[in-house]
Amino acid sequence: MPSVICAGLATRDSIWRVPSHPDPDGRVVATELLVAGGGPAATAAVTLSRLGVDVGFVGAVGDDDAGRYVLHGLAAEGVDVSMLTVVPGGRTPQSAILVDPDGHRAIIHHPGHVPSPKRELEPEWLHVDHAGWDMSRGQSPGHISLDGGNPIEGLDLQGVALYAPTEARLREDFGDAQGAIDAGAELVVVTRGAEGSVATTRTGETVEVAGVPCQGFVSTLGAGDVFHGALLAYLVRGASLHDALRAANTAASLSCRALDGRSAIPTLHELQRELERSPT
Repeated sequence: MPSVICAGLATRDSIWRVPSHPDPDGRVVATELLVAGGGPAATAAVTLSRLGVDVGFVGAVGDDDAGRYVLHGLAAEGVDVSMLTVVPGGRTPQSAILVDPDGHRAIIHHPGHVPSPKRELEPEWLHVDHAGWDMSRGQSPGHISLDGGNPIEGLDLQGVALYAPTEARLREDFGDAQGAIDAGAELVVVTRGAEGSVATTRTGETVEVAGVPCQGFVSTLGAGDVFHGALLAYLVRGASLHDALRAANTAASLSCRALDGRSAIPTLHELQRELERSPT
């Protein structure tokens, strides 16, 4: 079994670059259209693989065209897909995404119809998103990492080693980082977009690292998922919390060079080169 398993949502995304988001009953003409893989846990898995970490993905897709696209896309990135369930007659989750010149997104998501698989998982790290949260319950991996960007009903952080929400989601669910620590998390890492990230440990240590400006910015689609994958990749290798945050901020920034959330994810060599350019 790979040392890291990502579990949750994998989608096929259709992404349009538009001059503006349409008004009600309005019409706009897209200047670019592309199709790419998406989903928080799946994109984190691709990031881990590009950064040289042995990673597998657990989730489900249908046996439709979208499902084949998702499966082949993950496999082509070196992600172990032996635990990806293909549901006969299932409908694979898909999203339609409009991105304006400022990088603002409008997302239409169709969850499809693919029941979550039930598997016994015992990797060193299990990284889950909102769709994979139920798969983490009752498991006994070394560490559970939770992408907390989307709402999770009845969220209980007992047993969660790494909780990584957005600022808005943290305020909504726990108030602040200490609230999440009190709810059971060992480490809370809050993403703050262009402003970077801040980590709070159970021992009271706070580590804050500024954001990294993106040269050639196009879109933030998937940047948070890339952040989570890169953060975990560096923590798995034993990096300090500061260095892991800096690497994750930089990887997320580099991913914003593309319209989709996958094609600009850096390789380990590219990320290390970028980090060496700004060693602080």
